Amino acid sequence: MLHHLLWIQKRPGFPRSLDAELKDLPLEVKFDKVKESDFDGNFRTVINEAGLDKLLSYIQSWKDIHDFEKIFRVIYVKDATLENMIQDWNTDYMFGYQFLNGCNPVMIRKCKKLPDKFPVTHEMVKGSLQRGLTLQEEIEKGNIYIADYEILDGLPANKTKKSQFYLTAPICLLYNNRLNQIVPIAIQLSQKPGKKSPVFLPDDNEFDWMLAKMWVRSSDFNVHQLVTHLLKTHLISEVFEVAMYRQLSTVHPVYKLLTPHVRFTIAINAEAREKLIGDDGVFSRISSITGDGINQLLGRAMETLTLKSLCFPDTIKAREMEKAPKYYYRDDGMLIWEAINGFVSDVIEIYYDSDEKVQKDVEIQEFVKDVSIFGMQDSKGDKFPQSLNTRAELIEYLTAVIFTASAQHAAVNFGQFDWYAWIPNSPSCMRKPPPEQKDEVDLNYIMETLPDRSCSSVVLGTVWTLSRFQKNERYLGMYPDMHFTEPAVKDAIKKFGKKLENVTDSIERWNKALSMGYCYLSPNKIPNSVAI
Repeated sequence: MLHHLLWIQKRPGFPRSLDAELKDLPLEVKFDKVKESDFDGNFRTVINEAGLDKLLSYIQSWKDIHDFEKIFRVIYVKDATLENMIQDWNTDYMFGYQFLNGCNPVMIRKCKKLPDKFPVTHEMVKGSLQRGLTLQEEIEKGNIYIADYEILDGLPANKTKKSQFYLTAPICLLYNNRLNQIVPIAIQLSQKPGKKSPVFLPDDNEFDWMLAKMWVRSSDFNVHQLVTHLLKTHLISEVFEVAMYRQLSTVHPVYKLLTPHVRFTIAINAEAREKLIGDDGVFSRISSITGDGINQLLGRAMETLTLKSLCFPDTIKAREMEKAPKYYYRDDGMLIWEAINGFVSDVIEIYYDSDEKVQKDVEIQEFVKDVSIFGMQDSKGDKFPQSLNTRAELIEYLTAVIFTASAQHAAVNFGQFDWYAWIPNSPSCMRKPPPEQKDEVDLNYIMETLPDRSCSSVVLGTVWTLSRFQKNERYLGMYPDMHFTEPAVKDAIKKFGKKLENVTDSIERWNKALSMGYCYLSPNKIPNSVAI
């Protein structure tokens, strides 16, 4: 029984978490021996056995883009996604594709009106438009998209013992061309237009445009790692887990339903706080953002983090991405959401035959109240409800919890090696400030801007480790520790498993028709919980 667990806010801006360090975790939430050796062993293997440790003492810049192969090839595993990315990483198509199906497929949204801070004109982009329409007409037709990194604006840039890093908050305009490809057509590297913040375009010189895209990808790396990945899967899942232990008895059906989906989450977060985002952690060496900047960034992200923002269909609708072409994250995610929602509905309706039973379930009401008031510090309940009044509300709530811990985490975690191993594609940091004029950048400037050898090696080892499945992984729908004894629930679990098998088969069939399949949301590659 873990009702005695306490909340603590370990860092300003963060949601609350379990009040315990890694070494002091309760036995019930610690890694088992297989998982523990897996996590530590993967990083040591890639750093030591692959020879990356020999590069860690080097800090000098690479001389050429192809020099990055010197570290990349030592642990390269043949993979179609990675092959395509390496070959086409600098094309506008591959740049745009990653907004839809890369590690961070949640930043892009339909552009209904150009913001005043982004003064793109038709004359600037007419060479990129293919339908004989004006920019305004393309916007009205729904062919223009935008990715705005305003959340990074003004954050302090990191400085290590070896390097000064730089940070900016770019805005990128994208276009759905006649091939149904989403491609960039304009990039501004700050939130403040003016003479020192030009709008970069595809017909600028090749190095200007290459570097502008790198700045967007670097900004995306940092937002992905800290907001999309850390906050919106890891930390929020821990909030649900701690509240579950504090408020639900082990015999409660919702405890039984959720417990497979919080397995190892407290433990992996404790390890991440110590080894990845601690003062001397990996992120302090590879990120463009200071520790204080990370606190500010998560504080900003917390302002818009709501239960509805964890509900997959609502997030797609909020960004008006229902009809965006080749958005496999959306297509597969909707199938998984529906499957989880159907399963949760089947289970809840077994135990609750009326809305009144939900209202009178003290443990459920205390659970959601604990999440809101204490975990998320949402005293008014504006973002996370403090009570649930209907079965439908309970079903949506639990669907969001399970989807976040399983599918959403898989979508934003297991592609990291595919998209980040080739360092120029998504630099974790930038060592020179963004250009303030056009035609002042050459390849040498770009190489001096990109991460150095030491940083690149640490990034490579980290994303390799974070992209590994563990031994004896428990994938979505696999419940070897059967917590339920009721035949009706066991039947619901079998039904859920069959539905997931059908989804897996459909995704496999669709991927065969693609040059670069999307597999991160295939149920047979979605672990039950945030455990890496």
